[in-house]
Amino acid sequence: MTPKEAIDYIEHYGWSTTRLGLDRTRELLSRLGDPQKALKFVHVAGSNGKGSTCAMLDAILRAAGYRTGLYTSPYIQDFCERIRINGENIPGEALAAVTERVRAAAEAMEDHPSQFELVTAAAMAYFAAQHCDVVVLEVGMGGALDSTNVIDCPEVAVITNIGLEHTEYLGDTLEKIAATKAGILKPGCRAVCYDGAPEVTAVVRADCARKGVPLRVADYRCIRPVSEDLDGQRFAWKGKEYRLALLGQYQLHNAATALETVEALRDAHWQIDEAAVERGLAEVKWPARMEVMGRAPLFLIDGGHNPQCAAAMADSLRRLLPGKPVVFLLGMLRDKDYPTMLSELLPLAQRFVCLTPLSERALGADDLAAYLTERGANARAYAEIPDGLRAALDAAGPDGAVVAFGSLYLVGAIRGAYQKQMTP
Repeated sequence: MTPKEAIDYIEHYGWSTTRLGLDRTRELLSRLGDPQKALKFVHVAGSNGKGSTCAMLDAILRAAGYRTGLYTSPYIQDFCERIRINGENIPGEALAAVTERVRAAAEAMEDHPSQFELVTAAAMAYFAAQHCDVVVLEVGMGGALDSTNVIDCPEVAVITNIGLEHTEYLGDTLEKIAATKAGILKPGCRAVCYDGAPEVTAVVRADCARKGVPLRVADYRCIRPVSEDLDGQRFAWKGKEYRLALLGQYQLHNAATALETVEALRDAHWQIDEAAVERGLAEVKWPARMEVMGRAPLFLIDGGHNPQCAAAMADSLRRLLPGKPVVFLLGMLRDKDYPTMLSELLPLAQRFVCLTPLSERALGADDLAAYLTERGANARAYAEIPDGLRAALDAAGPDGAVVAFGSLYLVGAIRGAYQKQMTP
């Protein structure tokens, strides 16, 4: 099996609502020898910020000297990004080898696992074979019935910011969604919660009380922003000052959640000194989240995908680029609340360059441009990403700013096109 054949095999098995549940993942992992039982985990669920929080924790744990696995989804440009050890993607040959094992086990099952179940099993087998000290494990969707929840009690279960998402699957209120995500809490673990909507925190507190799980809630009143520019930001937290390599004030809340998680890990006797925390936050990388790709013109990429993300990005742009009009290079999914997202961007826009995301759920570029034009915006559709990219850069000029925004799958393709165009 080649790396391409491995990816094609995994991606052949789609995800559907009829396949929710843990039975297939449990059976698949059992056939592989239950590799997850040899591992320790920090398990992270949430609607927004869970990927960034995972990246911070991974960077801190690596700086503390631990051999760290990181499991995230989706990927930006390379499928192998989803499975990393010590910051390095799984090599293609290793992915092919572990997928060969997973395929043999999966095809012996009466009910074949889905794509996410297959890649979760491959990750567990790889992390165990590579003797990771700890795995930072991001939930795919929800919590209780997510494939990652087959693990035993994690060292720490983390709930990041929760908003209304996947309501057809997770529930139509914040309380219902929080209850689903709190399904990762297990007796014997420690818990950390992002202090967001009061009703969410109340659900998590109640679940922790029922299960006897000690809870830390990140108190954002303890955050004091110090400075911010295009190279990162400095902030104080509980009397200590840190540099964070990620942009966006919302990342300070994610950093506070990560810092509380470090405290919870220390409570569980993990050795993480302050130098490791400082180095991890200062060096963390997380692509396509307010990522600066170039400076002339300024080229930012953000894979926001819901109104909360759009509002956070707009707030960041007002602070980082006060009064500066922006050329937005974007595409939307038709089943997302794109009118609300676009309402956040319209006051900041010089022009919109519209693309069609690579998805069956895509809103066509022509339809997006027509929608924006009706609202008084300067908008034009492009059929190909390289053409749209060149148009956005030309419109901005060397002193302007381009922000690529939308689905992670789209901005990943834009990111690749930009790297190719800018490579001598």
